[in-house]
Amino acid sequence: MSEKKILLSANEAVARGAAQAGCIVASAYPGTPSTEILENIAKFKDTVKCEWAVNEKVAMETAIGASMAGARSLTAMKHVGLNVAMDPLMTFTFVGATGGMVVVTADDPGMHSSQNEQDNRNIAKFARAPMFEPSDSQEAYDMVQAAFETSEKYRVPCFLRLTTRTSHSSSLVDLGDFHPAPHPVIPYVKDITRTIPVPAFARGQRLAAQKREQEMARAASRSKFNRIEPGKKQVGIITSGVTYQYVKEVFPEFTVLKLGWTNPFPAELVKKFAKTVRHVLVVEELDPFIESQVRALGIKVQSHKTELNMLELNPDRLQNLRHELLKDVPKAKPAKPDPSLPTRPPVLCAGCGHRGVFYVLHKLGATVTGDIGCYTLGAFPPLNAMDSTICMGASIGNAAGMRKAGLKGRICAVLGDSTFFHSGLTGILSAHYNGTPVTTVVLDNRITAMTGHQDNPGTGKTLPGDPAPVTEIAAVAKAMGYKKVVTVSADDLGELEKVLKDAMDGDEGAVIIAYAPCRIAAKLTKEGLCAVDEKKCKACGACFKMGCPAMTRGKETAPGRFQMKIDPSLCAGCKQCQQVCKFGAITRIR
Repeated sequence: MSEKKILLSANEAVARGAAQAGCIVASAYPGTPSTEILENIAKFKDTVKCEWAVNEKVAMETAIGASMAGARSLTAMKHVGLNVAMDPLMTFTFVGATGGMVVVTADDPGMHSSQNEQDNRNIAKFARAPMFEPSDSQEAYDMVQAAFETSEKYRVPCFLRLTTRTSHSSSLVDLGDFHPAPHPVIPYVKDITRTIPVPAFARGQRLAAQKREQEMARAASRSKFNRIEPGKKQVGIITSGVTYQYVKEVFPEFTVLKLGWTNPFPAELVKKFAKTVRHVLVVEELDPFIESQVRALGIKVQSHKTELNMLELNPDRLQNLRHELLKDVPKAKPAKPDPSLPTRPPVLCAGCGHRGVFYVLHKLGATVTGDIGCYTLGAFPPLNAMDSTICMGASIGNAAGMRKAGLKGRICAVLGDSTFFHSGLTGILSAHYNGTPVTTVVLDNRITAMTGHQDNPGTGKTLPGDPAPVTEIAAVAKAMGYKKVVTVSADDLGELEKVLKDAMDGDEGAVIIAYAPCRIAAKLTKEGLCAVDEKKCKACGACFKMGCPAMTRGKETAPGRFQMKIDPSLCAGCKQCQQVCKFGAITRIR
């Protein structure tokens, strides 16, 4: 094995490829499956200025600014993050890049960690921007470098589309002559006819975008990333991305057109390919993005009943396709879970401060509009304390809309500290401006926890680990005009109930900061231990309503009634269960 070859995930390969390409500025907001890209670029902080932006729109705007100044830049986000960044993106595709600019979109087929499933190849087509789709880590490394070159050549931001499977799968990468260094900055020249797209200037840019798109389509047909792999001519398969790997596994003997530069569509190459095979079959994940364009060329595409355009593909689903079309393999046998194994639904960590907030909100009978984060788990049994989750920052607007619609009773919006900085600021400001009495609870654990403990404006550190000013949420709320702003310990259930009841029953808007550090990020998972006195435990089950994973069933005292035991390997000593017990059966012993 060459010493230059190392095992990398596609996310790691993108980071190294960006550094090798001379990227100077990288900005992103964490979101699975894209998070590790910026975390790995941060390893090259001597050559790349990298940062966590407060949201994807700001990250996109930062990368755009760097490109306008002539520097190579990169922004990375998960598929729904690109929705947040669409406004600046769609204008900048008209304005055009100066320094090469790469936009990494990491889609999540099958929704492993997302609230929806979308195919962002459609956004590249919508934006008239080039898109590369790697099928493994080597291509991710090579394509990100090609994306910078393409961006500069055609003066347009260039997409690199990953999926969960490519982002997190590792394969060997030949780094070649790896010497990361900043790419020479293209001198800035003021030109308002390009950088200020008022209608008079934008009309010309629209025509230029059309011409550019046609030129890129011809280039895509000649690209080394789009290749015909010869095989039997009975079936010719067109595919892209990680699906190519499945095609090579399940249909190894047939001719394949492997597309790596998928937008603009390489029509010339597709026409050439179709003439060499008897039947054309398109195999792709999610939307029929390639298939619809092949059909638009007048090429007949092999139809089938096997569902391919929903959820994540895998070799078993392609085996079923082969069974349908060729009848030479049996249907795949779906894996069945061992029925003897207990189910393991996701739960909040032992000692998590979010748990107490949701326990109290449920107890108070509140309608809770939720948000995106660990705390989404508050919706599930036994807490049952969340009514909606739409997108980052939506909780506040949703609560305001419910109040405006006349919904009676207690209503509360809940979001985390990172989400508050991401898109909660506009929500509480709008509610206050319009006089809507919304109670907003910010679950402040001083970290962006769900995506792996990244820093944010409230943590005091930047992505590279440098000291940063701390933005206090209470001070922000007060500056916006809120009179009722309360900070309370998320582990103090009695005080939480008092504060939340007072806020939700009031006739004015309120911002409650429920503070408790993330015990994993703050390394507090072994900071205490509680135990149960079996003589005092009445097996009433009240503590089980907390849903703490450290709680387990002990002795059965009556049919269906169990004493509670605490697993010492999981307990974090938060004492929330102690506050719930009416019989004093739980004590902290360390």
